[in-house]
Amino acid sequence: GRTNDVVYSVASLPRHLVPLLRYWWHSAPERHRRISQSYAAIIALAANEHAALIPEAGADPLVRRSGYRSLHRTEAALEEAAAVVDMLASEYGVRARVIGQAELAAAEPALTETGAGAVHWLDPWTVSEPGALVSAYADLFTRCGGTLFNGDAATLKPAAGGGFEVRCRDGRIDAEAAVVALGPWSPDLLRRFGYRFPMVRKRGYHRHFDGGKKLHLPLQDPAFGYVLAPMAKGLRVTTGAELSGRQGSLRPIQLDRAEIAARGLLDLGAAVEAEPWSGVRPCMPDMLPVVGAAPRHKGLWMNFGHGHQGLTLGPATGRLLAECMAGEQPFVDASAFSPARY
Repeated sequence: GRTNDVVYSVASLPRHLVPLLRYWWHSAPERHRRISQSYAAIIALAANEHAALIPEAGADPLVRRSGYRSLHRTEAALEEAAAVVDMLASEYGVRARVIGQAELAAAEPALTETGAGAVHWLDPWTVSEPGALVSAYADLFTRCGGTLFNGDAATLKPAAGGGFEVRCRDGRIDAEAAVVALGPWSPDLLRRFGYRFPMVRKRGYHRHFDGGKKLHLPLQDPAFGYVLAPMAKGLRVTTGAELSGRQGSLRPIQLDRAEIAARGLLDLGAAVEAEPWSGVRPCMPDMLPVVGAAPRHKGLWMNFGHGHQGLTLGPATGRLLAECMAGEQPFVDASAFSPARY
């Protein structure tokens, strides 16, 4: 809680204690290196998996393939960031450029403050309206013959004749296999099947602003723990992590601090929403998603725990899971993501 990256509620810390201790254990240098190698194997393929879907879904106008920038307010911070750029380029092939004040000011003329310069991360893609992209993918799924049902995941249970059943608005659905992909709610459901998954649940906030100046690319401000992103609804201010109770009242302290910092960089305009959006990111203690077969229930599969990268990794882990379910050779080594590790 010393910076704006992470804040916490003292009353909620006991429920986070065990997952956080395991998170700390996995952060030891050698363990973290192994985790990073497994993560890199799948995140490096994430854009390609989206690329296979975006044109078919008619979603090209939603996607920008120009990366994002990370502003650094001091020379010391920029030099430290440049060292990270060199390390990531050497170890993982990540592409980035360090740019000075003048180049940043030319690229983003709306900025009234450019600090010492920025890092332009070249590889990431950004989406102007994530909900619209997901809807486009859902429409593509139905056009390809899939069917979407609305139901209550809490009713999932083994069927008497084998497989699983779940209650939907149109009645009961029986299937040979079931996939639990409920994000932060996944561990709660899986407790009924005898599984215990520790999870670090990080609440985040965002709010849109309109009527002010525009940015061409998303801009991270790591000194104050937030990102400014040009979206369909306006300029989005989005926060880091809040460790609080799942049902606790909203405490947008980070968002308030981020707004103050952002207004020092450019004219934000006025807030679009009366209240900010809030959601919980499902982060596993070893920082890797849970993808694969349930150890003790034939036909039960899992795909959750993607942390801050759910939209990014969705198609990649979806493909990985589909290949495992079909008995095919997975396109990446699936062992690091196996539910059996817990």
